Amino acid sequence: MAKLKLGVIVGSIRRESINRKLAQALAKLGADAFEPKILQIDDLPLFNQDNEQPLPAPVARFKAEVQGTDAMLFVTPEHSRSIPAALKNAIDWGGRPYGTSVWPGKPAAVIGASPGAISTAIAQSHLRAVLGSFSAMHVLGGEAYIQFKPELVDAAGNVADESVRKFLKDYIDQFAAFAARFATAKGQRAA
Repeated sequence: MAKLKLGVIVGSIRRESINRKLAQALAKLGADAFEPKILQIDDLPLFNQDNEQPLPAPVARFKAEVQGTDAMLFVTPEHSRSIPAALKNAIDWGGRPYGTSVWPGKPAAVIGASPGAISTAIAQSHLRAVLGSFSAMHVLGGEAYIQFKPELVDAAGNVADESVRKFLKDYIDQFAAFAARFATAKGQRAA
């Protein structure tokens, strides 16, 4: 089976982000189905419609990278009971200028990690609403909230806890099957 190109957006722009570590672990667990690439969002200017023409170079790069993917994985923390500003900014730029959105029709999955017990439940709910309605993406159903402990993912991107590793492997495999259906429907070769 040909690998699908997976764009990964980490909602946190912090260097030692636990969500970045989770994204890297998921990319490793899904390597048999996906060719993953973590997309940079920390250099995108704050969205301003006055700056749409010409598009700032980082925005043009970001949009081209998203356009070149078969599916998108959003790995996000929760900021002030919602999605982080950097992530919302990237979504806004991806959908602008009007008529040039890179989001419609792409399969997407949402997951997030937090040290807290309820993890990123509210942020994921908000993000699913934005991706499914405004962005017209096909969002994988189900919930995936990870309580992140310091020893959960090692320096090599391996998930140490076997039950969490199995959950994440099942999650990324389910997303791969979901995304492959859309690639096949678009006439892409999935075998």
